[in-house]
Amino acid sequence: MKIKFAQITLVAAALLAGPTLVMAQAPVAPNAVVVDAAITDNIFQLYEGSVTKIDKKTRTIFFKNNEGESKFVAGPEIKNFDQIKKGDRLSVTYELAVAIELIKTKSDGIRSKVETSSETTSKAGEKPTRTITNTTTIIADIIAVDRAKKLVSVKGPSGKVTVVTVKNPQLLADVNVGEQVKVIYFDAMAASITTPKKK
Repeated sequence: MKIKFAQITLVAAALLAGPTLVMAQAPVAPNAVVVDAAITDNIFQLYEGSVTKIDKKTRTIFFKNNEGESKFVAGPEIKNFDQIKKGDRLSVTYELAVAIELIKTKSDGIRSKVETSSETTSKAGEKPTRTITNTTTIIADIIAVDRAKKLVSVKGPSGKVTVVTVKNPQLLADVNVGEQVKVIYFDAMAASITTPKKK
């Protein structure tokens, strides 16, 4: 028997179990007005397969898809193990999004970087699911604006200067040095075991 994608099912095992994460609150200027937001969002399917066998004594779950077979041992932290049945589907996905907002507010000299994490898990009696999300919010100062080339230079909390290209030149008409920009990075990893839909 050929066992493949062990690393994916290990990721799934880690996702379906694990400690609770702490959430923090990102600071937002009360007088900030969002001029525009540019967002990119991508979702990647890392693994999808069907449960082919369950060994309840060793708590081993076997999965199969077009690429072959894989397995992982569900530790005691996966409390809904008994809800997993042969034929169920395992799905592991990754999502990455970046949002850039131009903020109409004068810089108060404070640049910040706030990282937050959260998680959601299945309730008692449901099939195992878990989603971990991470968000990084950076407030940076606008230190230069080149309207001809549609460029904005920003300085983040570490002092690093980044040059951002703004696709819509009209947005730069009222953006000035000394104002701020907010960049939000969001990523999420999700693993779920579900009952297949009836055809």
